[in-house]
Amino acid sequence: MNRSELIAALAERAEVTRKDADAVLAALAETVGDVVSKGDEKVTIPGFLTFERTHRAARTARNPQTGEPLQIAAGYSVKVSAGSKLKDAAKGK
Repeated sequence: MNRSELIAALAERAEVTRKDADAVLAALAETVGDVVSKGDEKVTIPGFLTFERTHRAARTARNPQTGEPLQIAAGYSVKVSAGSKLKDAAKGK
């Protein structure tokens, strides 16, 4: 499902216009991005998803072609966890 299909499905279920559904989806994405970029709290949609910024420590890796070691700097990543309702839906329940 791509973005336009998702917007159409949201608009139909919520009985709103596609323009309104698109605005809500854009606002959700922007809000989640803002909260995750700050890193001081996580965003939880109960039973569905949790978004959280995580810290990755610096580490040493190997170049697969030459075998020489590489230093990878510390950084941040995003952890997305599925909630119980989403897990049940994936199981077909």
